Amino acid sequence: MTEPLPDTLVLDRLETPIGTALLVTDEAGVLRAFNWTDYEDRMNAWIARRYPGAVLREGRSPVRSAMTAYFAGDVRALAAVPWHAVGTAFQRTVWSALCSIPAGETWSYAQLAQVVGRPTAVRAVGLANGSNPVALVVPCHRVIGSSGALTGYGGGLHRKRWLLAHEGASFRDQLAA
Repeated sequence: MTEPLPDTLVLDRLETPIGTALLVTDEAGVLRAFNWTDYEDRMNAWIARRYPGAVLREGRSPVRSAMTAYFAGDVRALAAVPWHAVGTAFQRTVWSALCSIPAGETWSYAQLAQVVGRPTAVRAVGLANGSNPVALVVPCHRVIGSSGALTGYGGGLHRKRWLLAHEGASFRDQLAA
């Protein structure tokens, strides 16, 4: 049985140390999308495809307080944020597995592939990780290369670098070398 799509989505804008975040929730306060203002067009196109007919209105998100706490230093504040992401069964499996990476830790794509039971599907896991629509809450930024180096992040490597440092995670920073 497929869950009904929301008729209305609420867009909140939150200033953070790394740019203005876009929080999109349904009327029940469940996070449906997260992005940054420099990728707002991409996010809006994604919303139009995944939630056809939904009205997107500006408003205040109940997720705001957890986000504010996270950026203020409580790196575990996002763990309790309710989220729902539209995707394939495989993508949802990968996104759920991402939630088991604790703040302050990182996994490689190969480790993530092992956890989801598809050890040879590293590229597919990487694609699912990269298509995560509720970034930060589903912490795709905690996945790095097997060498320990930073790899791509839909919000930009400068943000991934900041987020991992904020959480106290170890990684190999190519720019610092």
